[in-house]
Amino acid sequence: MIPITPVAEGAAAVQRDIQHYMRPGSLQFSALPPLSLYVHLPWCIKKCPYCDFNSHEQAKDGLQEKRYIDAVIADLEAALPLIWGRNIHSIFIGGGTPSLFSPESIDRLLGDIRARLRLEADCEITMEANPGTFEKDRFKAFRGAGVTRLSIGVQSFNDTHLKALGRVHDRAQALAAVEEAAASFDTFNLDIMYALPGQTQAQLDEDLATALQFQPPHISIYHLTIEPNTYFAKYPPQIPEDDTAYAMLDRITEATAAAGMDRYEVSAYARQGHRCFHNVNYWQFGDYLGIGAGAHSKLSFAHRVVRQVRFRDPARYMEQALAGHAVAQDDEVARADLPFEYMLNALRLRNGFGLRDFTERTGLAITAIQKGLEEAERKGLIERDFARVRPTVKGFDFLSDLQEIFLSNPD
Repeated sequence: MIPITPVAEGAAAVQRDIQHYMRPGSLQFSALPPLSLYVHLPWCIKKCPYCDFNSHEQAKDGLQEKRYIDAVIADLEAALPLIWGRNIHSIFIGGGTPSLFSPESIDRLLGDIRARLRLEADCEITMEANPGTFEKDRFKAFRGAGVTRLSIGVQSFNDTHLKALGRVHDRAQALAAVEEAAASFDTFNLDIMYALPGQTQAQLDEDLATALQFQPPHISIYHLTIEPNTYFAKYPPQIPEDDTAYAMLDRITEATAAAGMDRYEVSAYARQGHRCFHNVNYWQFGDYLGIGAGAHSKLSFAHRVVRQVRFRDPARYMEQALAGHAVAQDDEVARADLPFEYMLNALRLRNGFGLRDFTERTGLAITAIQKGLEEAERKGLIERDFARVRPTVKGFDFLSDLQEIFLSNPD
């Protein structure tokens, strides 16, 4: 059991709830999964028209860096009783555009985290950065602050497409940022998008060739999708048709494989030894504590799995977190929902999941997904043996159809 230890003023509400989390229940976990920490820094220079993340244009009077980090650390302190005694395997600083924050602020943030949590010796510390915030030696300063992995939101090296996506950087800034990242970090990630407004196959090939010339250890490549409540949802651009987008994905898979990169997740390609542990932990249904405006958490206890959401609006979040009440929503995951939640994540991995992993991470017997597995196998979407389940090539190509099978087959 997690000991209830006084940690800071403002944590009383969570301390009162700890017995609620630890009470008997229908699930039984023999061990807790790896735990990651997510920190959300919500501001951007400008909101991109396709973005549905909790991001906000920075105020004209600048970022409230000190107050926001004060709030994030207060949020962390209030949450400590829920994760007491557990090691942190990875930290991800996302946004927004975290690289808007100064290296000094990131150094303080990570120092304050280290003072309160026990990090694994090889803890992966990733930070998202955008070329539009790039300055010479800025990335080196983030490395000096303790960041071990940079994820750069390039999206494209084509100025026309960058403009269509509402990005604040151009091709030259993207190239300079990637060069600096390659010089400053042993491992880094490039975010690229495809099926962009007006994009041709030849233009995609050019983007890929430009990205691969840097020999990046990791690339995340995403299909541009029109998300609800975005500018693009209101004013949709003309994007390539599905057949063209599928052909683009085939080309991406060919080009990355030829460059020695393994497609280990539906949107992630990595060289050996450079997979992103933080994201893999999500996909393997590991635990994560999310702090910061709008951050989500998934935490396992002896008899239940709990999800939390922090207040979304940065101003309200800071006010609530500094008062010790950053959590806006706190729900136990229903037993009937656990199979789908697990499969929604695990099937994104090319190597799938072990049958024992399913039981260890959900507290349920494999019979909870047996009907779904039989249907998916019958449709040629998975292959399996006595130990493991993997999506087939067809299952990977039609991942939404595969995942939906388990939505309709609850325990």
